[in-house]
Amino acid sequence: LFLGNGPSGICLSYLLSGYIPYFKRDSLHPHPILQRKLEEAPDVSIVDQDLEYLSEGLEGRSHSPVALLFDTLQRPDTDFGGTAESVLTWWHETDRAIPHLVLGRNAPGGAWHSIEGSMITLSRGEWMGLPDLPFKDWLKQKRRGLRNNRATAEDIAQYYQHYVMKKGLQKNFRCGTVVTSVKKVSAESISNQAQKELQENSDSLWNLNGKSTEVFQVDGFFKTVKGDKEPFSVYAENVVLATGTYDSPTWLGVKGENLSYVHHKLSALEEAVKNNSIGIMSDPVLIVGSGLTAADAILFAHHSNIPVIHVFRRRVSDPGLIFNQLPKMMYPEYHKVHQMMKEQSAACAGPYECYVSLPEHHVLSFSKDKKCIFQDKNGYQKVYKISMALVLTGSNPNLSFLPNNGIDLAVDGDQPVSPKRNPIDVDPFTYECTQEKGLYALGPLAGDNFVRFVQGGALAVASSLLKKANKNPP
Repeated sequence: LFLGNGPSGICLSYLLSGYIPYFKRDSLHPHPILQRKLEEAPDVSIVDQDLEYLSEGLEGRSHSPVALLFDTLQRPDTDFGGTAESVLTWWHETDRAIPHLVLGRNAPGGAWHSIEGSMITLSRGEWMGLPDLPFKDWLKQKRRGLRNNRATAEDIAQYYQHYVMKKGLQKNFRCGTVVTSVKKVSAESISNQAQKELQENSDSLWNLNGKSTEVFQVDGFFKTVKGDKEPFSVYAENVVLATGTYDSPTWLGVKGENLSYVHHKLSALEEAVKNNSIGIMSDPVLIVGSGLTAADAILFAHHSNIPVIHVFRRRVSDPGLIFNQLPKMMYPEYHKVHQMMKEQSAACAGPYECYVSLPEHHVLSFSKDKKCIFQDKNGYQKVYKISMALVLTGSNPNLSFLPNNGIDLAVDGDQPVSPKRNPIDVDPFTYECTQEKGLYALGPLAGDNFVRFVQGGALAVASSLLKKANKNPP
């Protein structure tokens, strides 16, 4: 049972539907040591090989060895601008399929359906693709090219839905579901009917005859077409958490942050512009944050001629600032925002109208009359009158359906789960939670924040579940 139907969940569903990757004969991988290892057992599928051995010595933009392995098998020299074809070939081995359900709130694609459709992705378009259906081939069918090698969020959302249909995975997906609780229960305590159903649907995956004494009970509700909530309860021996991190925007925790003009989603600005509730003559919009969502908001306001005050805690030259890590050529629009941040501070007027940057400042409070108080690094305070505020400082996963919000599963068991600072602690080659056997975590929850790297986690989980189900060939 997977919770979450974004790219992680879709990729895992593909692997568990009996689609098995093998090294393509006669293909040549640019990494000579990996090539030699792949040639050692060409008839053994990748999921059945020792993932730790194959991924040893690989380097790249992810901390996960399996993520790097699966990425380099699908896109061998992509980091060097190459376009070498995947060295994998996919076989559909139906006898190795494992019955599973993928539960998600939205259509397949997860949070990609909640992002403004015209937004350009940070990653190159081909990095957004899933196994055995290159994204650029799908775009060609739509008679569209990639702008600057990048794709829009709407393209991505449509591609993920298309992928599920094209690969015949839709029977495993249940959309419009909200999970409210996941807990371990003893196999004896569940009704005979539920035990019978588990074994009938299991195809040897569930071993309730004494081997496994505990199963997970997953409760929640379906949203019907009429808008009613229909409760459900499902039992599974293995549960995969793939719910991403888009759920709960981070709050600053300052006075007045709950006032109606203070928002935590970019969509609020888009709505306000659409409804003409703010415009060129309005008081400035306050944007708080120095990440890419804040930059998207600045670009949107800039194109709509809306004045902006931009507040962020870091120095403009801070190497940890995402803009200092992006190549200028590939990301011209983010480079422009970075330039505005540098040149247009409140201290000196720069070339950009309608934009003021306040680096190394933080918000102290919001008042009912739409005034906001900031403080700089020296303790000096400033007051600005604004029309609306957007606090865009990141988001956190919502794991309220887990005991203690999933904190016990994290690397630091005293702090909330955070994709960048405190992910769920998983085994790097199976992605099974170290604190809870049978529970797996994928994607941002396990610290993999890019679509191209979440797929290695799916490979690791599939390999682990196939071993458990004894569906591995000798």
